[in-house]
Amino acid sequence: MERLTIPARDGWQAKAEAVGFGFHEMYGEPYWLDDVYYRFTMEEIEEGIEAPTQALHEMCRDLAAEVVESEALMTRLAIPADQFDTVRASFRAGEASLYGRFDLAYDGRGPAKLLEYNADTPTGVFEAAYFQYDWLIDQVGLGRLPEGADQFNLIQESLISAFAAHPADRIFHFAAITASDEDRGTAAYLMDCAVQAGHRTALIDMGSIGVDEAGRFVDPMERVIDRCFKLYPWEDMMREPYARHLPTSGTQWVEPPWKAILSNKGILPLLWERHPGHPNLLPAFFSDDPRAETLTSSVRKPFHSREGENVAIRENGRTAEETEGDYGEGPTVVQAFTPLFEAAGQFAVLGTWVVGDLACGLGIREDRSRITCNLSRFVPHAIVD
Repeated sequence: MERLTIPARDGWQAKAEAVGFGFHEMYGEPYWLDDVYYRFTMEEIEEGIEAPTQALHEMCRDLAAEVVESEALMTRLAIPADQFDTVRASFRAGEASLYGRFDLAYDGRGPAKLLEYNADTPTGVFEAAYFQYDWLIDQVGLGRLPEGADQFNLIQESLISAFAAHPADRIFHFAAITASDEDRGTAAYLMDCAVQAGHRTALIDMGSIGVDEAGRFVDPMERVIDRCFKLYPWEDMMREPYARHLPTSGTQWVEPPWKAILSNKGILPLLWERHPGHPNLLPAFFSDDPRAETLTSSVRKPFHSREGENVAIRENGRTAEETEGDYGEGPTVVQAFTPLFEAAGQFAVLGTWVVGDLACGLGIREDRSRITCNLSRFVPHAIVD
């Protein structure tokens, strides 16, 4: 595993904007880096990244099956009691997961370590599935990478296959906070994958969803929302005023309600409790567990923190790094600290993608901080033996 420089493609910004990747720069800072990449060997990908991702996914599925049958565990994960049946019913019905992203610490030597699981509303999928593959093809064509260069990237074809598993018998709505360029772009990309799978689609804003007299969710044109991908977290949906309609509306949500379990960082101590010493897990405890204080160096994370908000790294009893945010009031977990891959003053987190039940891709983000945040940069990768 190496971080290497490479000449940027001429006009890549225009190419990005032409395919809807207008957020390649955000708030005046570069988000996509075209002149840097991470090089891996096939062995590193297959044994060090892909296999652990598949194993972690299977452990998480087993955990979800246990949690849905335990009100005590759902309570421990701060799932609202009035939504227990919603979560339980969706899992028992076998409602399919579309996708998720594991964030891993990996340096090319020791085992990959799970940092967290973005199981409900992960972004970065367009960058990982489409634009970094476009970068690879261009760089090979320009002779800057060898003809045999590859990528761990079956994401797009896996998404199309997952969407094709849903019958194309009704409008497939896609809902997001459309004022966000990143969220709108992510939803639009997934919508395109659904179209390739044969679906009729409609993009709507989360705030425009209504409820009709029969308690069904409807779009701005008063069409019933029968099936909907929503880029909006379950922990918020379950606390909105309309949450009382979730169990009875008849809407099939993607991601399904049971993903509220796995998108919760409370799974980190539950996984460690069930698989102590597993090479791909870090010791983790709920913050009110006295064992949390035994960790010399640790990271405190809220159950539902996103974009690295309200995360604190403690080393030798003192706070070394900390971020602010909107998640400071909720329950937290404490996880053992593990170093990230570092090169050129940048710290890298590997995001490995699971579509359905298949580990199928990799995207990398890096930051000058050890806490990956909203403006951390996306860097492509290549497999070059």
